[in-house]
Amino acid sequence: MKKLLYSLCIGLAVLSTGCEDALDTTNYTDKTTGTFPESYADAQQMIAGIYQNLNAVCATPQQSFLYYSQLASDDLLGGGGANDKLMQAMDLICNYQTDMTRQFWKDRFAGVFRANSAIESLDNCKDYPSQEVRNQLMGEALFLRAFFYYELCSMYNRVPLVISSETSDLPQATSAELWGQILLDLKTAADLMPAQRAGTSVLPTGHADKYAAEAMLGRAWLFYTGMYCNGEDLAAMTSAAYSPLTSVALPDGSTLTKDQVASYIDDCVNNSGYSLVSDFRNLWAYTNKTTVEDFDFTTGKGLKWVENDGAVNPETVFAIKFNKLASWDTGNSTGYANGYALHFGLRGDQDIANTFPFGQGWGAGPVAPNLVNDWESTEPTDIRREATAYRTDKLPAYSKGGWADFIQETDYYAIKWSPVACKTANNEGSDYFRCFEYEMFGTDGWKAPVDDKVFGNIHDLVLIRFADVLLMQSELKGEASGLNKVRERAGLPAVGYSLQALQNERRWELACEGTRWNDMRRWHIAASALQKQNGTPIYNAGAASTNTPQNGGYAARYNASAGFMKIPESQISLSSELKQNDGWGADAEYNGWAN
Repeated sequence: MKKLLYSLCIGLAVLSTGCEDALDTTNYTDKTTGTFPESYADAQQMIAGIYQNLNAVCATPQQSFLYYSQLASDDLLGGGGANDKLMQAMDLICNYQTDMTRQFWKDRFAGVFRANSAIESLDNCKDYPSQEVRNQLMGEALFLRAFFYYELCSMYNRVPLVISSETSDLPQATSAELWGQILLDLKTAADLMPAQRAGTSVLPTGHADKYAAEAMLGRAWLFYTGMYCNGEDLAAMTSAAYSPLTSVALPDGSTLTKDQVASYIDDCVNNSGYSLVSDFRNLWAYTNKTTVEDFDFTTGKGLKWVENDGAVNPETVFAIKFNKLASWDTGNSTGYANGYALHFGLRGDQDIANTFPFGQGWGAGPVAPNLVNDWESTEPTDIRREATAYRTDKLPAYSKGGWADFIQETDYYAIKWSPVACKTANNEGSDYFRCFEYEMFGTDGWKAPVDDKVFGNIHDLVLIRFADVLLMQSELKGEASGLNKVRERAGLPAVGYSLQALQNERRWELACEGTRWNDMRRWHIAASALQKQNGTPIYNAGAASTNTPQNGGYAARYNASAGFMKIPESQISLSSELKQNDGWGADAEYNGWAN
């Protein structure tokens, strides 16, 4: 796959200095995986290079699987302006231009290559403080490779399976081969890594730990065994029949069973030290200490954001971390800021006071009214609804329309991932409002100027929460214990276990966090759920309208593709082995919103 991966992968070359004896053939200037890592510090640097791939994708979030999983689901619509056709295309499961997601493909395969290099060469290091330390680093590399492949396979279905740094022109692997490797990597990582939690003195926050590997194993297992149901073709994946696998053959010759996966999830629940935050609203940045008493939804309620002053969120099992170094200066340093917060910010070329306490951004992902309607009819007293989907008419000065071209705007705004504004300490001047991070963490050290909405958001992007783990436990074991712990936190009465109760609870608890897309696909309810977006009330350029079917409609597009995105055409051209996914003919091309 040299032709393909040449455009995808970044090799690891670490420069060092030294003198070369005339008879010494050792290369002292370019370290390769034959000699690197030589030291524990080298090994740590190598693992940090894999994690950097998470931020690299954040530099162009609009092409990523996480972005797609938000907009394509029935949680959110596309949004953006009239020219933000990529946002709307993702909502509609359509394509916009020839290489709509090319950067994501390149970046994630670059991450795979870095992980492969580490897995092959970490044992070059001879000065690990202990075997546990070596196992932790190896487990992190395996976890990250599996995570990258989880996203690639969820996005494109069958892709080349590259598990070494030696590459050739590889064909697309079967789904069984790909998901078998993902599950094996996660199981191996969970078995290898010591029983220590990230965010403690022994393992810094932001690292994957044993329990993150167990949680990700549950997520990957549930998607693969439910989505594919013994079939590789679209007919099996888009059928209404739901008969998940109970065992999967792994590439090392072993078999992984549902009961084994449940035992890993039990270990995460019982032994990880992760826990539910006492109040659901404390999970989200709008309850930060600089804003909480200025927001009518949170004032006077005794709420406290769990990440105030750099505190570790006890519910975060795995998250992407950000910092003050994002700027336009160098390459992917733009990904050191939370670009998802920017993209999902309220679209509005208006005074920030009109949208306070929320910052402004590009307007991706207006909340689909069908989510709110279903929620109100099922759980009318659920406090999580308003804590997730806030009515914009409660912002008294907010004006519909954004930059006068907001497409698919609704009456609801998803506030979990939102940029958040706060009042400055002196409450005066042109910077009366700014991102709360500037006020909380101080202005020193920022590469971007104060009030830069592009790079001002640096709060964590949480990818796996402990509540999700509890819900996976209930689903895998067919009992309501974990489910009811989540409901109790929301102030709701206990229920008996049923698949419908589990599906509802996952939808409400995890709404607008990117998990719904793969949930609805693996339960084989996607086409019917997506159709409920048709005819819902929206606003286009501030004028009342309805969400009308485009390119044949949601169900037609889902059934044609099973939700797998078009492989970038440039990658098809580079390889003699890659074949385009079904459902991506001329009828899938999105040319702009048509009422």
